[in-house]
Parts: sequence; structure tokens; C-alpha cells
Amino acid sequence: MTEFFIFPGGGKRMRQISVRKMSICALMCALLCILGPLAIPIGPVPLSLTLFVLFLSVEILGMKLGTLSFLLYLLLGFFGLPVFSGYAGGAAKLLGPTGGYLFGMIFCALCAGFFLERFPDQPALQLLGMLIGLLLCYLFGTLWLRALLLPKKPGFGLWDALMMGVLPFIPGDLCKIGLAFWLGRRIRRSLPASLSAASQG
Repeated sequence: MTEFFIFPGGGKRMRQISVRKMSICALMCALLCILGPLAIPIGPVPLSLTLFVLFLSVEILGMKLGTLSFLLYLLLGFFGLPVFSGYAGGAAKLLGPTGGYLFGMIFCALCAGFFLERFPDQPALQLLGMLIGLLLCYLFGTLWLRALLLPKKPGFGLWDALMMGVLPFIPGDLCKIGLAFWLGRRIRRSLPASLSAASQG
């Protein structure tokens, strides 16, 4: 089971593992903050590296710590740090039309992490978990985008939201999944067994 905290009564080795895991978690959160703002503006939903770093975090850290690193990233952005695409930050950005895709990425972390830990020796199923998470992210983000733009654009339907916030990004997102999966597996294999994502239950 993943150790989130350091207990004074625990063994020295357990404390070291906990510190290392949390250090990697903080590092991945920092990477999100550095790469997340870099974006190519494509309409209201920019093309960014956030999804790539999120999947990479889950591949390395597993479901719990991978999700935690992303939640910390969202929290930093909510409180005003310019960590979102285009160096934006604050509650207005997070709760704006594109915020649904950011919240939807939580599904990416949970699904990818669950399949990674449930099927540690089946890469095809791990990739399936990533794809399911991405589909849920698309669904949540599209419904959110439509709900917020409909009052401003009467007649703005689900197809319009898909055309604006999903379809242009599918090829790039699939490439991000493939790269994160390949790179994450290589990094995970270089880590001690006690720190790898597959060891976290």
C-alpha cells in the first residue's frame, strides 16, 4: 500500500521510501507547472502538454500519487499561479469554458492508474485504461464547454462543442498517450521495485 506520510514509529527504510515517493510526486507536479503553461492556441481550447505530463506521472507514480500530483497542480492554479495553458491561473480560468477538460483529466489519472495497477503485466490493457480515461475527459469537458457557452451562443450544440474542444485534438492526444506510455515504462523500470507504480496497491 502506498505510504503518503512518514510515521515516526516506522522503519528507516519505510520512511526513506515515503520521502522518495513524495519527492517524485512533487517533481511531477513541478513539471506540470513548467510545461502546462506552454500551449498552441487553437480556438478556445489550446493544445498543451498537460495531458502528456499527467499520463507520465501516473505511469511512474501509480494511481494515487499520480492523481495527487495533478490535484496539487490544479490547486496551485486555482489560487492564482500561472500554471495553466497560456500562463493563466485563478478560479476564473479553472471554472471557465475550458475548465471541464482540466477537471476531466482527473478521470484520465484514475482510469490509467487503475488499469496500470490492476494489470501490471498487460500493456494493452494499460493503454486501454488511458484511452478510457481520455474518453471520459472528452465527455466531461464537452458537456462543461457546451453548458458554459450555450447561454452566450444560442443553439450551440454538442456537435459544436466536439468540433471546438475534441476533434482537433484527438491525433495529438493519442501521440501524447503513446509517448507517455513508452517513456513512463522506461523510467519505471529504472526505479527500485519499492518505488515503481506497479508496487503500489
